[in-house]
Amino acid sequence: MPKPKRLSGPDIIRIFETFGFTIENQRGSHIKLSRLESDEKQVLLISNHKELKTGAVVGIFKQATRYVAESELRGHFYTE
Repeated sequence: MPKPKRLSGPDIIRIFETFGFTIENQRGSHIKLSRLESDEKQVLLISNHKELKTGAVVGIFKQATRYVAESELRGHFYTE
């Protein structure tokens, strides 16, 4: 069974920038990423910490699968 990778907030932001997301704003330690896809605004919230807990990484992965195919994200978030 694959394990979630240890990722930081900046690592995750770089991953989503490859999928066309951009930083919209930041409030405290949370960064809002967004992109416009088929006239629909897609928004993700990312914690900006040096190392995110495993549950946070999994939660962000699940949140992102609403907008990006799971097969495209899995290699970025899980070890094989």
